[in-house]
Amino acid sequence: MRTGKLVRWGVPVAAAAVIGAAVAAGPVIAAVGSDPVLPERTASQLLADAAAAAERQSGIQPMSGTVTKTASLGLPALPGADAAGGDSPLALLTGAHEVKVWYGSGERFRLALPGEMSEKNLIVNGGQAWLWDSASNTATRLKIDLGPQAKHTPPTPQPTDMTPQQVAEKVLADAEQHSTVSVTNTDQVAGRAVYQVSLAPKDPSTLVKEIKVALDGETYVPLRVQIYAKDSAEPAFEVGFTQLSFAPPAEENFTFTPPAGVTVKDQTITGAELAKTDRMDDMPALKTVGQGWSTVAVVPFELPSDAQAKQAVDSFLKGATPVSGTWGSGRLIKTKLLTALLTDDGRVLVGAVTPDKLTELAGSR
Repeated sequence: MRTGKLVRWGVPVAAAAVIGAAVAAGPVIAAVGSDPVLPERTASQLLADAAAAAERQSGIQPMSGTVTKTASLGLPALPGADAAGGDSPLALLTGAHEVKVWYGSGERFRLALPGEMSEKNLIVNGGQAWLWDSASNTATRLKIDLGPQAKHTPPTPQPTDMTPQQVAEKVLADAEQHSTVSVTNTDQVAGRAVYQVSLAPKDPSTLVKEIKVALDGETYVPLRVQIYAKDSAEPAFEVGFTQLSFAPPAEENFTFTPPAGVTVKDQTITGAELAKTDRMDDMPALKTVGQGWSTVAVVPFELPSDAQAKQAVDSFLKGATPVSGTWGSGRLIKTKLLTALLTDDGRVLVGAVTPDKLTELAGSR
Protein backbone atom coordinates (compact mmCIF):
# COMPACT_ATOMS: atom_id res chain seq x y z
CA MET A 1 0.00 0.00 0.00
CA ARG A 2 1.73 3.13 -1.19
CA THR A 3 -0.66 5.59 0.37
CA GLY A 4 -0.12 4.71 4.01
CA LYS A 5 -1.48 2.42 6.64
CA LEU A 6 -4.85 4.14 6.95
CA VAL A 7 -5.69 2.99 3.41
CA ARG A 8 -5.47 -0.68 4.40
CA TRP A 9 -8.83 -0.74 6.13
CA GLY A 10 -10.44 0.44 2.92
CA VAL A 11 -9.14 -2.36 0.71
CA PRO A 12 -11.95 -4.95 1.18
CA VAL A 13 -14.70 -2.65 -0.06
CA ALA A 14 -12.47 -0.96 -2.65
CA ALA A 15 -11.38 -4.26 -4.21
CA ALA A 16 -14.84 -5.75 -4.08
CA ALA A 17 -16.33 -2.62 -5.62
CA VAL A 18 -14.14 -2.93 -8.70
CA ILE A 19 -14.85 -6.64 -9.16
CA GLY A 20 -18.46 -6.34 -8.04
CA ALA A 21 -19.14 -3.98 -10.90
CA ALA A 22 -18.76 -6.95 -13.25
CA VAL A 23 -21.66 -9.20 -12.33
CA ALA A 24 -25.39 -9.90 -12.66
CA ALA A 25 -28.40 -8.38 -10.94
CA GLY A 26 -28.82 -8.34 -7.17
CA PRO A 27 -30.96 -6.46 -4.64
CA VAL A 28 -30.48 -2.87 -3.59
CA ILE A 29 -28.58 -2.62 -0.30
CA ALA A 30 -30.56 -1.20 2.63
CA ALA A 31 -29.45 -0.11 6.06
CA VAL A 32 -31.36 -1.69 8.93
CA GLY A 33 -32.22 0.69 11.74
CA SER A 34 -31.79 -0.47 15.35
CA ASP A 35 -31.36 0.83 18.87
CA PRO A 36 -27.91 2.30 19.60
CA VAL A 37 -25.43 -0.53 20.21
CA LEU A 38 -22.13 1.30 19.84
CA PRO A 39 -20.44 3.87 22.08
CA GLU A 40 -20.82 7.41 20.82
CA ARG A 41 -17.86 8.78 18.87
CA THR A 42 -17.07 12.09 17.28
CA ALA A 43 -15.74 12.00 13.72
CA SER A 44 -12.24 12.75 15.02
CA GLN A 45 -12.38 9.94 17.57
CA LEU A 46 -13.78 7.50 15.02
CA LEU A 47 -11.05 8.18 12.47
CA ALA A 48 -8.40 7.81 15.17
CA ASP A 49 -9.93 4.45 16.21
CA ALA A 50 -9.95 3.30 12.58
CA ALA A 51 -6.31 4.27 12.07
CA ALA A 52 -5.30 2.49 15.29
CA ALA A 53 -7.17 -0.66 14.20
CA ALA A 54 -5.39 -0.63 10.84
CA GLU A 55 -2.07 -0.35 12.67
CA ARG A 56 -2.87 -3.36 14.86
CA GLN A 57 -4.16 -5.54 12.05
CA SER A 58 -1.25 -4.80 9.66
CA GLY A 59 -3.38 -5.66 6.64
CA ILE A 60 -6.72 -7.22 5.75
CA GLN A 61 -7.98 -9.83 8.17
CA PRO A 62 -9.53 -13.10 6.89
CA MET A 63 -13.13 -12.65 5.81
CA SER A 64 -15.86 -13.81 3.44
CA GLY A 65 -19.05 -12.23 2.23
CA THR A 66 -21.24 -10.90 -0.56
CA VAL A 67 -20.91 -7.40 -1.98
CA THR A 68 -23.65 -5.69 -3.98
CA LYS A 69 -23.27 -2.59 -6.14
CA THR A 70 -26.20 -0.55 -7.41
CA ALA A 71 -26.13 2.42 -9.76
CA SER A 72 -28.99 4.69 -10.75
CA LEU A 73 -27.27 7.58 -12.45
CA GLY A 74 -29.96 8.50 -14.96
CA LEU A 75 -27.90 7.47 -17.98
CA PRO A 76 -29.46 6.99 -21.43
CA ALA A 77 -29.89 3.46 -22.75
CA LEU A 78 -26.52 2.09 -23.80
CA PRO A 79 -26.48 0.22 -27.14
CA GLY A 80 -25.06 -3.28 -26.92
CA ALA A 81 -25.10 -3.43 -23.13
CA ASP A 82 -27.65 -6.24 -22.95
CA ALA A 83 -26.04 -8.21 -25.75
CA ALA A 84 -22.59 -7.86 -24.19
CA GLY A 85 -23.78 -9.44 -20.96
CA GLY A 86 -24.01 -8.40 -17.33
CA ASP A 87 -20.24 -8.30 -16.87
CA SER A 88 -19.52 -5.97 -19.78
CA PRO A 89 -18.17 -2.45 -19.12
CA LEU A 90 -21.34 -0.93 -20.58
CA ALA A 91 -23.63 -2.98 -18.34
CA LEU A 92 -21.79 -1.87 -15.21
CA LEU A 93 -23.02 1.70 -15.45
CA THR A 94 -26.60 0.85 -14.48
CA GLY A 95 -28.51 -1.63 -12.36
CA ALA A 96 -27.39 -3.94 -9.56
CA HIS A 97 -24.43 -6.33 -9.56
CA GLU A 98 -23.05 -8.82 -7.07
CA VAL A 99 -19.76 -10.51 -6.14
CA LYS A 100 -18.91 -13.14 -3.54
CA VAL A 101 -15.50 -12.93 -1.92
CA TRP A 102 -13.41 -15.23 0.29
CA TYR A 103 -10.16 -13.79 1.64
CA GLY A 104 -7.61 -15.85 3.57
CA SER A 105 -4.50 -13.79 2.85
CA GLY A 106 -2.82 -11.87 0.04
CA GLU A 107 -1.96 -15.24 -1.55
CA ARG A 108 -5.23 -17.06 -0.83
CA PHE A 109 -8.47 -15.54 -2.06
CA ARG A 110 -11.44 -16.26 -4.30
CA LEU A 111 -13.90 -14.08 -6.18
CA ALA A 112 -17.13 -15.46 -7.66
CA LEU A 113 -19.12 -13.47 -10.22
CA PRO A 114 -22.58 -15.06 -10.55
CA GLY A 115 -24.60 -14.59 -13.73
CA GLU A 116 -28.17 -15.55 -14.59
CA MET A 117 -27.21 -19.05 -15.76
CA SER A 118 -23.44 -19.10 -15.18
CA GLU A 119 -20.63 -18.12 -12.87
CA LYS A 120 -17.08 -16.88 -13.19
CA ASN A 121 -14.49 -17.62 -10.51
CA LEU A 122 -10.98 -16.38 -9.84
CA ILE A 123 -9.21 -18.69 -7.39
CA VAL A 124 -5.72 -17.86 -6.09
CA ASN A 125 -3.95 -20.28 -3.74
CA GLY A 126 -0.26 -19.54 -3.26
CA GLY A 127 1.57 -20.04 -6.54
CA GLN A 128 -1.48 -21.46 -8.33
CA ALA A 129 -4.30 -19.45 -9.86
CA TRP A 130 -7.36 -20.45 -11.90
CA LEU A 131 -9.96 -18.52 -13.87
CA TRP A 132 -13.11 -20.65 -14.25
CA ASP A 133 -15.93 -19.66 -16.61
CA SER A 134 -18.90 -22.03 -16.52
CA ALA A 135 -20.62 -20.31 -19.48
CA SER A 136 -17.78 -21.10 -21.89
CA ASN A 137 -16.87 -24.31 -20.01
CA THR A 138 -13.22 -23.24 -19.83
CA ALA A 139 -10.68 -23.15 -17.02
CA THR A 140 -7.54 -21.05 -17.46
CA ARG A 141 -4.48 -21.89 -15.38
CA LEU A 142 -2.67 -18.62 -14.71
CA LYS A 143 1.07 -18.31 -14.14
CA ILE A 144 2.95 -15.12 -13.31
CA ASP A 145 6.57 -15.06 -14.49
CA LEU A 146 8.35 -12.01 -13.12
CA GLY A 147 11.68 -12.98 -14.68
CA PRO A 148 15.16 -13.40 -13.13
CA GLN A 149 15.64 -9.66 -12.58
CA ALA A 150 12.42 -9.24 -10.58
CA LYS A 151 12.86 -7.71 -7.18
CA HIS A 152 10.34 -6.91 -4.51
CA THR A 153 10.52 -3.33 -3.36
CA PRO A 154 8.67 -2.65 -0.13
CA PRO A 155 6.52 0.47 0.03
CA THR A 156 8.40 3.56 1.13
CA PRO A 157 7.18 5.53 4.17
CA GLN A 158 4.44 7.97 3.37
CA PRO A 159 3.29 11.21 5.03
CA THR A 160 0.25 9.33 6.33
CA ASP A 161 2.48 7.01 8.40
CA MET A 162 1.87 9.03 11.56
CA THR A 163 0.07 8.47 14.84
CA PRO A 164 -3.65 7.65 14.64
CA GLN A 165 -4.50 11.01 16.18
CA GLN A 166 -2.44 12.90 13.58
CA VAL A 167 -4.06 10.93 10.76
CA ALA A 168 -7.53 11.60 12.12
CA GLU A 169 -6.89 15.31 12.57
CA LYS A 170 -5.57 15.69 9.01
CA VAL A 171 -8.36 13.73 7.34
CA LEU A 172 -11.05 15.48 9.35
CA ALA A 173 -9.52 18.91 8.73
CA ASP A 174 -9.59 18.29 4.98
CA ALA A 175 -13.15 16.97 5.14
CA GLU A 176 -14.51 19.80 7.27
CA GLN A 177 -12.96 22.40 4.98
CA HIS A 178 -15.44 21.47 2.27
CA SER A 179 -18.10 19.41 4.10
CA THR A 180 -20.30 19.18 7.16
CA VAL A 181 -19.28 15.97 8.94
CA SER A 182 -21.54 13.96 11.26
CA VAL A 183 -21.52 10.48 12.85
CA THR A 184 -24.35 8.15 13.87
CA ASN A 185 -24.11 4.86 15.78
CA THR A 186 -27.54 3.31 15.24
CA ASP A 187 -27.25 1.53 11.88
CA GLN A 188 -26.50 -2.02 10.76
CA VAL A 189 -24.95 -3.36 7.57
CA ALA A 190 -24.88 -7.10 6.79
CA GLY A 191 -26.15 -7.74 10.31
CA ARG A 192 -23.27 -5.87 11.95
CA ALA A 193 -23.47 -2.69 14.01
CA VAL A 194 -21.78 0.21 12.23
CA TYR A 195 -20.80 3.81 12.66
CA GLN A 196 -21.99 5.91 9.75
CA VAL A 197 -19.91 8.94 8.77
CA SER A 198 -21.80 11.46 6.64
CA LEU A 199 -20.17 14.15 4.51
CA ALA A 200 -22.52 16.87 3.28
CA PRO A 201 -20.88 19.29 0.80
CA LYS A 202 -20.89 22.99 1.64
CA ASP A 203 -20.48 23.87 -2.05
CA PRO A 204 -23.89 24.64 -3.64
CA SER A 205 -22.56 23.97 -7.15
CA THR A 206 -22.03 20.23 -6.60
CA LEU A 207 -24.62 17.62 -7.61
CA VAL A 208 -23.78 15.52 -4.55
CA LYS A 209 -26.12 15.92 -1.58
CA GLU A 210 -24.32 13.55 0.77
CA ILE A 211 -21.84 10.69 0.99
CA LYS A 212 -22.28 8.08 3.73
CA VAL A 213 -19.54 5.65 4.76
CA ALA A 214 -20.44 2.83 7.17
CA LEU A 215 -17.58 1.53 9.34
CA ASP A 216 -17.83 -1.77 11.19
CA GLY A 217 -18.16 -1.02 14.90
CA GLU A 218 -15.67 -3.72 15.88
CA THR A 219 -13.03 -3.81 13.12
CA TYR A 220 -13.59 -0.35 11.56
CA VAL A 221 -13.52 -1.91 8.09
CA PRO A 222 -15.75 0.07 5.65
CA LEU A 223 -18.82 -2.06 4.95
CA ARG A 224 -20.78 0.28 2.69
CA VAL A 225 -20.49 3.52 0.72
CA GLN A 226 -23.55 5.45 -0.48
CA ILE A 227 -23.60 8.54 -2.68
CA TYR A 228 -26.79 10.61 -2.78
CA ALA A 229 -27.63 13.10 -5.49
CA LYS A 230 -29.55 16.28 -4.75
CA ASP A 231 -33.35 15.97 -4.79
CA SER A 232 -33.13 12.17 -4.44
CA ALA A 233 -34.16 10.02 -1.48
CA GLU A 234 -32.36 6.89 -2.72
CA PRO A 235 -28.61 6.54 -3.36
CA ALA A 236 -27.53 7.21 -6.94
CA PHE A 237 -24.56 4.90 -6.32
CA GLU A 238 -24.04 2.32 -3.59
CA VAL A 239 -21.61 -0.50 -2.89
CA GLY A 240 -21.45 -2.59 0.25
CA PHE A 241 -21.69 -5.95 1.96
CA THR A 242 -25.05 -7.70 2.23
CA GLN A 243 -23.48 -10.68 4.01
CA LEU A 244 -20.17 -10.76 5.92
CA SER A 245 -18.17 -13.00 8.25
CA PHE A 246 -14.73 -12.32 9.70
CA ALA A 247 -14.18 -16.03 10.40
CA PRO A 248 -11.30 -17.50 8.31
CA PRO A 249 -12.78 -19.11 5.16
CA ALA A 250 -12.60 -22.90 4.84
CA GLU A 251 -9.64 -24.22 2.85
CA GLU A 252 -11.97 -25.81 0.29
CA ASN A 253 -12.84 -22.32 -0.98
CA PHE A 254 -9.29 -21.96 -2.33
CA THR A 255 -8.99 -25.31 -4.10
CA PHE A 256 -10.09 -25.96 -7.69
CA THR A 257 -10.03 -29.04 -9.91
CA PRO A 258 -11.33 -28.60 -13.49
CA PRO A 259 -14.50 -30.69 -13.96
CA ALA A 260 -14.50 -33.47 -16.54
CA GLY A 261 -15.03 -32.25 -20.09
CA VAL A 262 -13.79 -28.73 -19.37
CA THR A 263 -11.36 -27.08 -21.80
CA VAL A 264 -8.18 -26.25 -19.87
CA LYS A 265 -5.97 -23.41 -21.08
CA ASP A 266 -2.66 -22.05 -19.82
CA GLN A 267 -1.78 -18.37 -19.74
CA THR A 268 1.45 -16.77 -18.56
CA ILE A 269 1.57 -13.16 -17.41
CA THR A 270 5.07 -11.74 -17.56
CA GLY A 271 6.71 -9.15 -15.37
CA ALA A 272 6.94 -6.83 -18.38
CA GLU A 273 3.17 -7.00 -18.87
CA LEU A 274 2.57 -6.22 -15.21
CA ALA A 275 5.00 -3.31 -15.34
CA LYS A 276 3.21 -1.94 -18.39
CA THR A 277 -0.09 -1.84 -16.50
CA ASP A 278 1.56 0.28 -13.79
CA ARG A 279 2.96 2.84 -16.21
CA MET A 280 1.12 6.07 -16.87
CA ASP A 281 3.12 6.93 -20.01
CA ASP A 282 0.30 5.92 -22.36
CA MET A 283 -2.47 7.56 -20.34
CA PRO A 284 -3.97 10.82 -21.58
CA ALA A 285 -2.61 13.91 -19.87
CA LEU A 286 -4.99 14.58 -16.98
CA LYS A 287 -5.38 17.87 -15.18
CA THR A 288 -7.92 19.27 -12.78
CA VAL A 289 -9.52 22.67 -12.31
CA GLY A 290 -11.56 23.94 -9.40
CA GLN A 291 -11.27 22.70 -5.82
CA GLY A 292 -13.11 20.65 -3.24
CA TRP A 293 -16.44 19.31 -4.46
CA SER A 294 -16.14 21.54 -7.55
CA THR A 295 -13.00 19.80 -8.80
CA VAL A 296 -13.33 18.93 -12.49
CA ALA A 297 -11.14 16.50 -14.44
CA VAL A 298 -9.96 17.59 -17.90
CA VAL A 299 -8.55 15.09 -20.42
CA PRO A 300 -7.85 15.13 -24.16
CA PHE A 301 -10.45 13.24 -26.18
CA GLU A 302 -10.61 11.41 -29.51
CA LEU A 303 -13.46 9.25 -30.77
CA PRO A 304 -12.67 5.59 -30.00
CA SER A 305 -11.86 3.21 -32.82
CA ASP A 306 -13.68 0.29 -31.17
CA ALA A 307 -17.11 -0.03 -32.80
CA GLN A 308 -19.03 -0.76 -29.60
CA ALA A 309 -17.37 2.07 -27.68
CA LYS A 310 -17.97 4.48 -30.57
CA GLN A 311 -21.64 3.44 -30.66
CA ALA A 312 -21.94 4.16 -26.93
CA VAL A 313 -20.35 7.61 -27.35
CA ASP A 314 -22.67 8.41 -30.27
CA SER A 315 -25.67 7.36 -28.16
CA PHE A 316 -24.61 9.70 -25.37
CA LEU A 317 -24.06 12.59 -27.75
CA LYS A 318 -27.53 12.24 -29.29
CA GLY A 319 -29.02 13.47 -26.05
CA ALA A 320 -26.36 16.11 -25.46
CA THR A 321 -27.13 19.82 -25.25
CA PRO A 322 -25.14 22.19 -27.50
CA VAL A 323 -23.39 24.87 -25.39
CA SER A 324 -20.89 27.62 -26.03
CA GLY A 325 -18.95 30.32 -24.22
CA THR A 326 -15.71 32.26 -24.24
CA TRP A 327 -13.94 28.90 -24.06
CA GLY A 328 -15.48 27.73 -27.38
CA SER A 329 -18.35 25.33 -28.06
CA GLY A 330 -19.26 21.74 -27.32
CA ARG A 331 -21.93 19.31 -26.14
CA LEU A 332 -23.01 18.79 -22.54
CA ILE A 333 -24.57 15.80 -20.73
CA LYS A 334 -25.91 15.81 -17.16
CA THR A 335 -26.67 12.78 -14.97
CA LYS A 336 -27.73 12.65 -11.32
CA LEU A 337 -24.15 12.81 -10.06
CA LEU A 338 -21.95 13.93 -12.94
CA THR A 339 -21.89 16.50 -15.70
CA ALA A 340 -19.70 15.96 -18.78
CA LEU A 341 -18.71 18.42 -21.48
CA LEU A 342 -17.16 17.35 -24.79
CA THR A 343 -15.61 20.43 -26.38
CA ASP A 344 -15.09 20.90 -30.11
CA ASP A 345 -11.38 21.49 -29.48
CA GLY A 346 -10.95 17.89 -28.23
CA ARG A 347 -11.38 18.00 -24.45
CA VAL A 348 -13.64 16.20 -22.01
CA LEU A 349 -14.47 17.86 -18.70
CA VAL A 350 -16.18 15.74 -16.04
CA GLY A 351 -17.20 16.66 -12.52
CA ALA A 352 -19.91 16.31 -9.88
CA VAL A 353 -21.02 19.88 -10.59
CA THR A 354 -23.90 21.74 -12.19
CA PRO A 355 -23.76 22.51 -15.92
CA ASP A 356 -23.25 26.22 -15.19
CA LYS A 357 -20.24 25.47 -13.00
CA LEU A 358 -18.77 23.08 -15.56
CA THR A 359 -19.01 25.55 -18.44
CA GLU A 360 -17.53 28.22 -16.18
CA LEU A 361 -14.53 25.97 -15.43
CA ALA A 362 -14.19 25.07 -19.14
CA GLY A 363 -12.44 28.41 -19.61
CA SER A 364 -9.71 27.44 -17.10
CA ARG A 365 -6.71 26.07 -18.95
